[in-house]
Amino acid sequence: MADKGDLGWRVMAGAAAFAGGFVAKKVITLAWKKSTGKEPPTNPESPEVALTEAIGWAVVMGVGMELARLLATRAAAKQWAKGTGELPSNLKTEV
Repeated sequence: MADKGDLGWRVMAGAAAFAGGFVAKKVITLAWKKSTGKEPPTNPESPEVALTEAIGWAVVMGVGMELARLLATRAAAKQWAKGTGELPSNLKTEV
């Protein structure tokens, strides 16, 4: 059973990752429109979407979303450590 601190961290990390993903999707979509001059594919799996466009969108979204999640979780962990005096147990590295 998870203790209250662990549960609190999971809620905080989940909220940070959600917010980071939300912002990242908006930013990536805007950057796609600006760089390609087109809307991003709404259904990249469709054979009607060019393969290069589908792959490009998948790579950009995958990397962008994971990077946003990573940065948001790290920022949340920093705030968690500031408030509690230590990192969440699952983020501690063994020396």
